[in-house]
Amino acid sequence: MPTRTPRSGCPIASSLDLIGDRWTMIILRDLLCGKRRYADFLASPEGISTNILADRLSAMEAGGLVQRQANPDAPRRPVYALTARGEALLPVLQQICLWGNEHLPGTWTPPASFMSRRPGQ
Repeated sequence: MPTRTPRSGCPIASSLDLIGDRWTMIILRDLLCGKRRYADFLASPEGISTNILADRLSAMEAGGLVQRQANPDAPRRPVYALTARGEALLPVLQQICLWGNEHLPGTWTPPASFMSRRPGQ
């Protein structure tokens, strides 16, 4: 996937160009919670379609958030892992969880293991 020219120098706009769509943060959440296989992402309750998942994983790889790795158990089916750049988004997702729990009634409380985790753990 080609690198996109930022629409502006604004750090919010530039960040949202990479992670601001409907699905990227969900895939990041799943990776942070230990999912690594394509089928694992498809099994998430939000119900991402295969074409959208493939597109987002490709964009995330091009953006340096994830890396595709060989799967020793199934060579034709790669696994995905966060890069340090992707892992650095953990505090952002944790803050979104806190905001959602405070301002959106009915949201579930994230597991303590997710909320206490630090990037690189």
